[in-house]
Amino acid sequence: MARSYALTDVAAPPHPAIQLAAREAILGKRRGWRALLPFLGPAFIASIAYIDPGNFATNIAGGAQFGYALLWVILMANLMAMLIQGLAAKLGIATGMNLAEMCRARYPRWLCYAFWVTQETTAMATDLAEFLGAAIGINLLFGIPMFGAALITGVGVFLILTLQGKGFRGLEVFIGGCAGVIALCYIVETVLAKPDWGQVAYHSVVPSLPGSDAVLLAVGIIGATVMPHVIYLHSALTQGRVVPGSENEAQRVFAFEKIDVIIAMAVAGLVNMAMLYMAAKVFHFTGHTDVAEINTAYQTLTPLLGKAAAVVFGIALVTSGISSSHVGTMAGQVVMQGFVNFRTPIWLRRIATMVPALVAIYLGLEPTRTLVISQVVLSFTLPIPIITLILFTSNPVIMGKMVNHRVTTVLAGGCAAIILLLNVVLLYQTFGGTLSL
Repeated sequence: MARSYALTDVAAPPHPAIQLAAREAILGKRRGWRALLPFLGPAFIASIAYIDPGNFATNIAGGAQFGYALLWVILMANLMAMLIQGLAAKLGIATGMNLAEMCRARYPRWLCYAFWVTQETTAMATDLAEFLGAAIGINLLFGIPMFGAALITGVGVFLILTLQGKGFRGLEVFIGGCAGVIALCYIVETVLAKPDWGQVAYHSVVPSLPGSDAVLLAVGIIGATVMPHVIYLHSALTQGRVVPGSENEAQRVFAFEKIDVIIAMAVAGLVNMAMLYMAAKVFHFTGHTDVAEINTAYQTLTPLLGKAAAVVFGIALVTSGISSSHVGTMAGQVVMQGFVNFRTPIWLRRIATMVPALVAIYLGLEPTRTLVISQVVLSFTLPIPIITLILFTSNPVIMGKMVNHRVTTVLAGGCAAIILLLNVVLLYQTFGGTLSL
């Protein structure tokens, strides 16, 4: 299939310096880390969605209630995320089109509009959760009322928008830096918490589900792991960032991008595991098994580990919320332009996506409950990007030499089936259903 370079506003245009460095790497003139550097960035932007405020709530609840027992769930979920995000990156590299544009090129117009409505809802629900998370963090750190904290969050995200207008590499460095700050915060939390490393290693690879409540949390961890909006965004970030001159060169580009995915998703996975084992050591083994909300976790950390631990926790939450909220805005732009070829200024979209969060806070809605509702919305809309992604990347007419190996398609299909099944279970339990183990 012929490549297309009608890039969305948030897709990375071919940058001369990156193109030159990438060309040298493809031709073997750069080796080692110098060869990899031009290709790093897209997966780190996508990875922020895997350490957003929703993950904080789920991982804290899992560790507080069940100790180290659910660490294996995070590891499995992260391996699934690596595969799905790798396919998203490959689609952009092989075709020069992102997932939403590919749907518009292959499917009837009415279906694309239907997809657009569902995925636009997804982007807004995601942004609601992330915006709320940042506001909660600011509220906890500085005692600022939630509505004022939300306005400060909005200002922070608008400042990030200015980076996007100055070149995409700066935004990649900034978002990657945010991931690094969150990781550093959890290194500090790990040092302070002193987890039992033997138990961490054991429960990371040995599955266990100690009761039906553990099933619910496991479903929450896996079922909401692959975020619909970053599948679209990741394919957009790679679609024209490094332009290959042939299918063989495209394969070389993807080989480098796979490393980007592995590193970024591994960092996100380790941060999620750190959230859980920190909560296990600090809350579960000290009798605070009822800690299930971000606010409660922050307030409980101070008497148990000291003020520094609580502050570090708050910094990680604010960093996560602001950076992931911007990523959600970018994804919404990709979805709109890709499905219906309609453009709006990204600052206008930023304002529009702030409104639901501000309304929720103004009305006094309980933040954690609002986060849960947003995750339910994601569960409804997740099948569309996963299924279409697998269909496209397993089609040789579309992908050429980069078509999925049969084993890859089988593994991706298995991951999709597990994720979708668990989302159904999550919805069932959210609306009052019960499971017995």
